Amino acid sequence: KLTSMGFYSPRVFLRHIFSSQEAGVWPIWMEDETGRLDQTVVGNKDFSVTSLPVHLTVSPAAERLRYILGDDEETMPTPTLFTEMDTLQQEGDELEWKESARWVKFEEKVEEGGERWSKPHVSTLSLHSLFELRTCLQTGTVLLDLEGYSLPQIVDDIIERQIEEGLIGPELRDKISFVLLRKHRHQTKKPIHRSLADLGKSGSGVSEWSIFISIHLYTHCLAQSRSMNDIADTPSTDQLKNKFMKKIPRDAEASNVLVGEVDFLEKPFVAFVRLSQATTLGGLTEVPVPTRFLFVLLGPLGKAKSYNEIGRAIATLMVDDLFSDVAYKARDREDLIAGIDEFLDEVIVLPPGEWDPKIRIEPPKKIPSADQRKSVFNLNELGQMNGTAGGGGPLGEELAYTGRFCGGLFLDIKRKLPWYPSDFYEGFHIQSISAVLFIYLGCITNAITFGGLLGDATDNYQVHLANFMSTFLGTALAGTVFCLFSGQPLIILSSTGPILIFEKLLYEFSKNNGIDYMELRLWIGIHSCVQCLFLVAMDASYIIKYMTRFTEEGFSSLISFIFISDAIKKMVGSFKYYPINTDFKPDYVTAYKCECLAPDTINLVHPKAENSALSSQELIAFENYFTLDWTQLSKKECVKYGGSLVGKSCKYVPDLALMSFILFFGTYTMTVTLKKFKFSRYFPTKLRKLISDFSIFMSIMTFVGLDMLIGLQTPKLIVPTEFKPTRADRGWFVMPFGKNPWWVYLASFVPALLVTILIFMDQQISAVIVNRKENKLKKGCGYHLDLIWVGFLMAACSFMGLPWYVAATVISIAHIDSLKMESESSAPGEQPQFLGVREQRLTGILVFVLTGVSIFLAPILQFIPMPVLYGVFLYMGVASLSGIQFWDRIKLIMMPAKHQPDFSYLRHVPLRRVHLFTLLQIVCLAVLWILKSTFLAIIFPVMILGLMVIRKMLDMVFSQHDLAWLDDILPEKEKKKKEDEKKNTKKEKKKGKGGNDSEDVSVLVA
Repeated sequence: KLTSMGFYSPRVFLRHIFSSQEAGVWPIWMEDETGRLDQTVVGNKDFSVTSLPVHLTVSPAAERLRYILGDDEETMPTPTLFTEMDTLQQEGDELEWKESARWVKFEEKVEEGGERWSKPHVSTLSLHSLFELRTCLQTGTVLLDLEGYSLPQIVDDIIERQIEEGLIGPELRDKISFVLLRKHRHQTKKPIHRSLADLGKSGSGVSEWSIFISIHLYTHCLAQSRSMNDIADTPSTDQLKNKFMKKIPRDAEASNVLVGEVDFLEKPFVAFVRLSQATTLGGLTEVPVPTRFLFVLLGPLGKAKSYNEIGRAIATLMVDDLFSDVAYKARDREDLIAGIDEFLDEVIVLPPGEWDPKIRIEPPKKIPSADQRKSVFNLNELGQMNGTAGGGGPLGEELAYTGRFCGGLFLDIKRKLPWYPSDFYEGFHIQSISAVLFIYLGCITNAITFGGLLGDATDNYQVHLANFMSTFLGTALAGTVFCLFSGQPLIILSSTGPILIFEKLLYEFSKNNGIDYMELRLWIGIHSCVQCLFLVAMDASYIIKYMTRFTEEGFSSLISFIFISDAIKKMVGSFKYYPINTDFKPDYVTAYKCECLAPDTINLVHPKAENSALSSQELIAFENYFTLDWTQLSKKECVKYGGSLVGKSCKYVPDLALMSFILFFGTYTMTVTLKKFKFSRYFPTKLRKLISDFSIFMSIMTFVGLDMLIGLQTPKLIVPTEFKPTRADRGWFVMPFGKNPWWVYLASFVPALLVTILIFMDQQISAVIVNRKENKLKKGCGYHLDLIWVGFLMAACSFMGLPWYVAATVISIAHIDSLKMESESSAPGEQPQFLGVREQRLTGILVFVLTGVSIFLAPILQFIPMPVLYGVFLYMGVASLSGIQFWDRIKLIMMPAKHQPDFSYLRHVPLRRVHLFTLLQIVCLAVLWILKSTFLAIIFPVMILGLMVIRKMLDMVFSQHDLAWLDDILPEKEKKKKEDEKKNTKKEKKKGKGGNDSEDVSVLVA
């Protein structure tokens, strides 16, 4: 190429380049299909690398890697590599290889004392060692896909290749072989004499990095036999029992790095070997993992530190995701060097004067995916197109509009049916036990809380405060059926705040207009069921695609705040019921007493009305006036028999209010602490995870025991002990006719429409939150199947006079969190990787079965204080807020800019725009909260639907770039964007055909 361009040597070419740049221009040669080159020049100000074609912005190393890694896209991923580095040392008169460091993901060093491993840390390499490693691979021996079955055979093949290439003389064969086959002492196994000597050792006289080897001491061994192999052929017992295997994936392979200095070499002996098949090489590796790669570096005396740094460099490269792929797929030496060059392109240099190399960098909590570096664009920081990173992306084929009658429902059944058997047997895991206990207690707390509120709102037509039978029965019936046949069994059905609001308004309307409430409610349930079936038949769940993060977070935040506020209200109510005596004075303790006084006999003899008979209460008081000892009666008995309580301490029970608060806040605090315990540094990993999984159960048992130990009469869980309707004037079933005019049966269609909107939004938003891609669900979802079963259960519960049930957002999120799976084996220093959620139906079924049989558990459940359950209620509300971007952005408002977390959207969206978006969400949430708390609550379902309209209007306030990072792009915007891209592509093609041959030429930039 240079000759055809008129340059007869590289030096002349470089002179031309430098002189051109000094003149302020870039020389560019354009090559056409015939190979003819024409030179043009571009000014420095007009030249931009990003304006060139994509393949020109890629470095030669990246181009080569794209060719190497891009051939076999469907091949299996490369195994995880465990890398061990051994250094050559002399113990007395013996030589041995001593393990000095190891890598799975991060580096662990053997501390200077030699008795323990260091904490895992990020490897810090000198730039010089990487260049020296590159030189070693250029000048040393590289054997790829070597057929190796034992270490002696592999060593012989390496030495033979070195002799053939003229790198060493034949006379060094035995000496090198003898050194490489010495025994390996790993950190888990120490010689007895060394361990005893270390007890009183203050320092060793032999330098670790200056080993003098006199090969003449072993001449007689060489002469007698060829058995120089001092390494075991099979893994030892210590290797097989090594607990470190738990940190290594099952399909892992090993790469061994051997470095040391000897006195018989004048230049380094370097070899890089990749075996065709991973082979177990006896005691070579600390753990019984088959070896795939071997790197050997032996050199003259005096450069041990340099050799050690080169060994650390190749070991760090071998555990790098991208370089390990290159090492597995490399065809020749140049491929490996290209891998090093790419690594050097990504290396970040820290100035030596501003950083202490002795500092060990802690492993990051989150590591970027290697897939980004494997992309040629990301390799060269071409960046990501605006509007594609922040959004959640499409929801998938589950919400595709089929255009057929019940098309979406049939697809849901077809999608979920193959997974049905696994939905049961995959639930048999110890994690399911903790999930069942947690969600069960959450469900009965929710049933009692909302059931009590519903009973108050409907004069006990559905729920009686002293008998929660209908709530428990309805929850068990609806939940079990839904978990058995729904499309997403991880969703938990329960009474919710929005449904409670509608029930309250409906009862007040019926009471004020003389309409039978239960019959009207039945017809609303029937109409709503029919409307749900119509929505399913018409694939109406398609509109869920327009529910972006804005709508999801607004609704889920509302439900979370309802949980939090209800828990706090209940605790505030206990302070009103058991008030604290704030006027208590210790000096006047004798004045605090409470006496029961008998009723006034004068009032009994002379009634208030002269000619009226005595009331029944006065008759009871009159009969008991002379027969009872009024000073010995209890508070309830005194009031019952007509007495009066007199004294300063009659209205104050300070112990119960304070104890209730301790139980409430203690349960919440302990649950939060134990839930985070798996990230602590105490105890083994499995024990930490077990404590975290059973955090709710342990917290409840702790404070139930504390309550029993102290013995105060705190409010306890009320469990029904008999089957009976909630009111004497209603039966087990509601009759559809006979109590209301005929027009009510038709007019109930209108309120049923509001109920349907509420159920549709509540159910589908909860389903979208559960089915988020962040949860890594693999079995798909079933929006249409879920909705049709909610409709059926709506009608069934209406006939039985039971509360209506819909997806409980907070409890469903808690169910997901309790079933999250993490990798069992993670590299030291690496956070366990989130694998997904244990998708099954068993936990949900068991939760609702336990709810149904709670009546038989009354002797046990009656010991649980209600403040403890309110603490669980508070925890579920607060925990559901974690991970919500809206909540994170609210906290940003109160943070100075320098203390704000490094969220991705803060890098791409101006802070003022972030705050504006957050403020709009706060206003929407406040409006929803006000609506649900006032007489306007009847339009609450419509306002939830209005969130989607408000989100549409935000397109006029924010750019698509900002919305892509703060929210999701609406489907029609994505479609329009794709159409625009297609149009631009067509225009470019037409322009190219019109005389611009830019697509048919390649550009050489100097």
